[in-house]
Amino acid sequence: MSDEQWQPARLIPTSGISGPDEQETRATSALLAVLPIVREFGLGLFRPFGAPSGSMETYIEVPLKTADGRTIRPDGLVRISRGQRSWSALIEVKTGPNDLGREQIENYLDVARDNGFDAVVTISNQLAPSAGVHPVDVDKRKVRKVALHHLSWAEVVSAAVIQRVHAGVSDPEQAWILAELIRYLQHPRSGALDFSDMGASWVSVRESISAGTLRPNDKGLPEVVSRWDQLLRFAALRLERELGSGVQVVLSRKEAADPAARTATLAADLASRGVLTGVIRVPNTAGDLAIEADLRTNRCTISVEVAAPGEGRPLTRINWLVRQLTDAPAALRVDAFAHMARTSTSELLSAVRTDPTILLPDPRVDLRRFRVSAVSQLGHKRGVGRGSFIDSLLGSLDGFYESVLQALRPWTPKAPQLPKSRSVLVDAGIDTTVLPEEAGSSDLEEVTDGLEPDVHTVAEASTSGDDDHERPDEEVTHDAKAEHDDVPLVSWAQEIADVQATAASPWVPDGFGADDRD
Repeated sequence: MSDEQWQPARLIPTSGISGPDEQETRATSALLAVLPIVREFGLGLFRPFGAPSGSMETYIEVPLKTADGRTIRPDGLVRISRGQRSWSALIEVKTGPNDLGREQIENYLDVARDNGFDAVVTISNQLAPSAGVHPVDVDKRKVRKVALHHLSWAEVVSAAVIQRVHAGVSDPEQAWILAELIRYLQHPRSGALDFSDMGASWVSVRESISAGTLRPNDKGLPEVVSRWDQLLRFAALRLERELGSGVQVVLSRKEAADPAARTATLAADLASRGVLTGVIRVPNTAGDLAIEADLRTNRCTISVEVAAPGEGRPLTRINWLVRQLTDAPAALRVDAFAHMARTSTSELLSAVRTDPTILLPDPRVDLRRFRVSAVSQLGHKRGVGRGSFIDSLLGSLDGFYESVLQALRPWTPKAPQLPKSRSVLVDAGIDTTVLPEEAGSSDLEEVTDGLEPDVHTVAEASTSGDDDHERPDEEVTHDAKAEHDDVPLVSWAQEIADVQATAASPWVPDGFGADDRD
């Protein structure tokens, strides 16, 4: 029998999961068992919540008493200690399509307060729009003494992949254990699902948009807006997982402080214009990714704005951009914005490549920024797969980042160049020559004539004394010389000659330009 048909043994098997309860218990136990073993991964999850970098203990289904005498069993408990400091949190886990409930979370917050725990951490497939925002709105009085944090399973998997693939795990066995956890959580039967559904109201909202009858107070609108925010967060996590660096959904201060205000803004845009918008920021890139999904036309526009170079002719600035888009699709749209102009000039990249002046109706304009945009077709299905809205948007985002954003580099000004001559005063026409009668006698030479050490005296002094006396300083000097014998030295002969030639006048060093370096 061929071993290709044999099922390999797994540390955390997916077989035998009989229902949602067992699925939830197994995912909780698997995650909490790995956290203290792979310390970098475990501390990385809880350090943003205020946990110290110390030893970790994890437990599942811990019985705790409520104020009224009832016994409840949270899915897990994490305790991290370092010295005299200890941080502990109750863990509530949901898998599959199950969402967190407000009443249950508030009960855990009460129990955590009564038993002296620092936080309650929830884990589910729900995605918050940004870090620090919880997907369930709870009574604010409940979180005065106990913090409430949330992790989506997508965040957990992303953190594990980044630690395993990008940051690395020092111990090979720990690396293998973390890889087994990733393999388990990415299996569909684990219940730790990727974002895969735009919600039950998706179809009806789209139909209302097409008919022009959607209103801001329509019943299904908040769900669609919430799903859009989750999709943005999931898109950022996917990029983060692949790139190994933190990718964030950009929110204004008002939106971050008041999620309801963001929901109202998105709902108003969707009802009035039929569009959903968002911004994603990837570290160390030329600009933010702006996303606009138009549900009336089934088109997605992804764009990035880049500051134009601060020097050079307008045509030079355009060529600077075009050179960086060598591998970008010809159907990209390029907009050029001039200083104080109310509108931009816009052309396809294919036309700009052929004739860059097409973006310059007036060659004297001062170009300040560019916008590069890609328009693509969107699917309309609520789930995933062929023709789905989710997959088409994620594919457009990945393609734009790969072909456009990662190739763009922000413009940086050239370093200030020193003048070619040895003195800016000479360049300015100022005569700094010292006449012989002004120079006077060389007092410096007279003073230093008597200060030259006698070589023989030094040599005799170094060899005087008992021959058996240890001279460690001489040995160190010899070793230091041997250590530096092979170091290449830079010759500054011409520069020293120039200094000597202008020693009588003030010298302002100007170095040399890139073209003069050998």
